[in-house]
Formats: sequence, C-alpha cells, structure tokens
Amino acid sequence: MRKSIAIMYVAGAVASLGCASVAAAQHDHPAPRADVAQSGMRPTGDDPTDRIRAATASFKSLDAAEAAGYPRVGGPCMSRPGVGGMGYHHMNEKLMSDDKVDLEHPEVLVYYKTPSGEYVLNGVEYMVLFSQHPGTAEPPTVAGHKLKRFEQGKFWYLHMWAWLDNPSGFTADWNPKVTCS
Repeated sequence: MRKSIAIMYVAGAVASLGCASVAAAQHDHPAPRADVAQSGMRPTGDDPTDRIRAATASFKSLDAAEAAGYPRVGGPCMSRPGVGGMGYHHMNEKLMSDDKVDLEHPEVLVYYKTPSGEYVLNGVEYMVLFSQHPGTAEPPTVAGHKLKRFEQGKFWYLHMWAWLDNPSGFTADWNPKVTCS
C-alpha cells in the first residue's frame, strides 16, 4: 500500500504536469544559499524558513534522511523546460499516514544532483492524501500557507524552498535554478 502511494504521487505529478521531463540542456547547479550553508543553523524565532532548516539540517546527508524514514532512492528528477525544476522527491511514507501537517516534519525532502553526483537538499514538500483530508474540503495549512489541491494525484501539497532560494517564490512549484541535467 505504501509503495502504491509513492508510485501514485510520482505518476500523478508527472501526468498532470504534462512536460515534467528531464531538461535537455546542461546547466550548472546553483550553490545552496550562503546564509544556510552550515548544517547547524538554529531557529531565530518563528520564521518558518528557520524552523524548516533547523528541523531538516541533518537531512543534507542522504544517509541521515534514509535513517529517518526517507528512502535513499526517490522518484525521478522532475523539471519542466522553460520553468525550472523541483528535483528528486524522497517521501517518508510514515508521515503520510494521517492528515497532520507539521512544519518541522515534512512528508517529502527535495534534492537536486550536482554534476559530480552529489545530492543537495533544496527544499521540502508537505503532502496530505485526499483519503486523509478530502479534496472537497478547505485546504490544510502549514505556517499560514494553504496547501494546493492536486486533483489528478488525489492529494494536497506545498513546496517550501528552505535551502535554495527560488526567484519564483518560497512556495512556488518550480525553481528556475533547478534542472535535471
């Protein structure tokens, strides 16, 4: 059942995004934000970015993420030519078992891969299945942001680019700095 949730997530995302494909051009991957390069950052208040960074700093290592329930192998790298990318999604299936959205426990960690093959944490994604919170209901929220309805995949979701600046916005789906080359 849990593997089917992950497969549903990736298949639904790819189907609804139409052009979710690997970008053909080679691009340099951006460096993580200079102000968050250190893994030991602690929250400075109620800023959601600080809280996410503090909660996910150890997940810069895929070994640590795997030990916490995020599989080492995520879905395919997702990008959309002309818009940007998301990267590789690593879903913690245990966190998908209820309708709770906890800022410091994201259901999904999102990484990009450098030309040398290193995975770099760029953000998180919050997800709630329609089976846990109906698609006809008011959207769940996290840190004052409403999750977005994804009808084809039958879930609610919201990206937060806590580790890599996104010129399109902190909660935008696509980041023009991320490619899948």
